[in-house]
Amino acid sequence: MVLMGLAAGLLATATTTAQAQTATKEQARRRQEAHARHETNATRQARIQRTIDETYSQRWEVTGGGGYLRWHSGQNTRSNNEVSWATSTNYFLNPKLSIIADARGSFGNGHALTGTSNNTGVTNPQINEYFFTGGAGYRFYRREKLAVSAQATGGTSWGIFSGGSKGFNSSQTGLWADGFAPSFILGVNLDYNIYPNVAVRFAPAYVGTMFHQTIQGGSSSLLKDNIGSRSLQNNAGFNIGVVYRFGKQ
Repeated sequence: MVLMGLAAGLLATATTTAQAQTATKEQARRRQEAHARHETNATRQARIQRTIDETYSQRWEVTGGGGYLRWHSGQNTRSNNEVSWATSTNYFLNPKLSIIADARGSFGNGHALTGTSNNTGVTNPQINEYFFTGGAGYRFYRREKLAVSAQATGGTSWGIFSGGSKGFNSSQTGLWADGFAPSFILGVNLDYNIYPNVAVRFAPAYVGTMFHQTIQGGSSSLLKDNIGSRSLQNNAGFNIGVVYRFGKQ
């Protein structure tokens, strides 16, 4: 009985020792895994930060693309749909603030006046607008794959509203008067980065212009526009394009 008790005690001691050693090894393994995960996360965060620094430390951005503009073609006419192109160059003073030069154009068919107000037979003449503006932008969100910025530019616009009217002028069709007018553009740029120096951009924008109204009158297609006062035209649209960055700061 004594021998059996001693054997049982020795077995229990050996089992306890083995369990303690196993627990110690398991704790050591977990500590190693936790340390490895910590190193992996730190390495990943460092890599992401290097990518962010490389992406947004470029001095220049050049953008080109096309899109859509909803255009108000005359003081008493319906708005029309237009196809647009747009290009811009940004010079960054720092990773957030930039100076912008912007050029864009839109093409579509205006809705001329109808009924007794228009005896020309022209209902949907082709019209074109071009915008040349400059201003500033501010990039307020920067991540590895996404960036968001806002911009405001102002300058001049050139409208051609009688070129497709078969010789009739804007006073007869009810569209804006041909010529140059002040313009300004307020927009937001949403960038998805494919590479640090290449991104796809979606850019909704408000386009404000101040073309002259026209005063209806005159039966001859050779008469010049009867120019009225300027008015604010509210237009909105978007562009989709490609961004290329270069010139590390």
